[in-house]
Amino acid sequence: MKHIDVRDIFEDKEYLGKTVTVCGWVRTARDSKNMAFLALNDGTTLNHLQIVIDKNAGGVLPAEAGKLGASLKVEGVVVENVNDGSPEINAEKIEVLGKCPDDYPLQKKFQKLETLREKPHIRVRTNTFNAVLRVRSVMAAAIHRFFQERGYVYVNTPLITGSDCEGAGEMFKVTTIGYPEPGKYQNEEEYYADDFFGQKAGLSVSGQLEGEVAAMAMGKIYTFGPSFRAENSNTLRHVAEFWHVEPEVAFAELPDVIEIAEEMIKYILRDYMEKCPDELKFFEQRFEKGLTEKLRNVIDNDFEIVDYTDAIELLKKADVDFEFPVEWGCDLQSEHERYITEKVYKKPVFLINYPKEIKSFYMKQNPDGKTVAATDLLVPGVGEIIGGSEREADYDKLVAAMKARGMNLDAYKDYLDLRKYGSVPHGGFGLGFERVIMYATGMANIRDVILYPRTVGSIR
Repeated sequence: MKHIDVRDIFEDKEYLGKTVTVCGWVRTARDSKNMAFLALNDGTTLNHLQIVIDKNAGGVLPAEAGKLGASLKVEGVVVENVNDGSPEINAEKIEVLGKCPDDYPLQKKFQKLETLREKPHIRVRTNTFNAVLRVRSVMAAAIHRFFQERGYVYVNTPLITGSDCEGAGEMFKVTTIGYPEPGKYQNEEEYYADDFFGQKAGLSVSGQLEGEVAAMAMGKIYTFGPSFRAENSNTLRHVAEFWHVEPEVAFAELPDVIEIAEEMIKYILRDYMEKCPDELKFFEQRFEKGLTEKLRNVIDNDFEIVDYTDAIELLKKADVDFEFPVEWGCDLQSEHERYITEKVYKKPVFLINYPKEIKSFYMKQNPDGKTVAATDLLVPGVGEIIGGSEREADYDKLVAAMKARGMNLDAYKDYLDLRKYGSVPHGGFGLGFERVIMYATGMANIRDVILYPRTVGSIR
């Protein structure tokens, strides 16, 4: 079915005066005695294309073509709208491709995002999700371009793994046995001996460990794919399945990791602002006033770097009644992170040198014996979007950290080998893709920046 994208009609003046064919779904419809008007959208742009049916000139609006949600094929001449100069089509022929009954969920009345979440298969046709998913696509391409232009190798790490990168035990179990009949297995060893892999397996929470393996051979690598966390967190910024950007760089220390992260964030935001001006304007009008200025401020200024210990002192002195008390050694909550970025510095902040007890086993231990060379990037409105560190390259220190956490060293034999065979300083970070989309669009809930959100108690 040869047709022109609606986006091209808006962007290319060469179609003016020409007969074209377009396809799309009816967004609005007005019908009168002499004229009828349809707003058609095919998903390639936020802009709706007006279809004009002049009944006095013999134009006909088929009965089903005026219903919201119906899909149409329209042939006609592209002309300029006399009021604003935008393109529209004087229809000569309209074919109904798919009828739509009167109970179509997206009627003209305003619907809350909460309501639309109950219809994920339909909500994608709204302006909001049309914009979100287009921005998501553009930003994903920008991430790949950023790393490819700098000589990184894109690797695909396994989604099924036998080791927990974070050591937090928040993994989904992968098994072919399911729920065995009572008494079939006397112990865990018998159970796993009968399972597909012959041992415990789960969905990956991060591709970092395998990414380090690749970096020890390729120098600079990145992985970009889904990660899974079985966290019972019903918050605005947690989902059980999210997309994860994880570069890993050999011969890199913590300052290098911070530099790469800041450069990457600025690159993808700049690309988004250049390529999605209509979407950015839409988000600014509907979801976050001042969004353009916020993003421009991020691109044009250096991020702040603050030591965790100094941040704790700032929070202690704050004239704010925090829900969660603040003491050195605590894991900062979203309210603390947002206070630091929104009230104190008013821009993105790298927090560094966290207490080793609240960070993962693989992070490089600082000389003070209390902290690790870790960093989190905190941004206004969202909180943490990046977590990274220099990795512990010393075999004995890494083993000691793992033993202190009661970890099974046999499950990490390959990882430990990296510290035996030509170990080098190296580091990397993980970016929660959905969270940076939230920051770029002003969307407040992570469930609204992904096609099908996976959350506690919900797998629609």
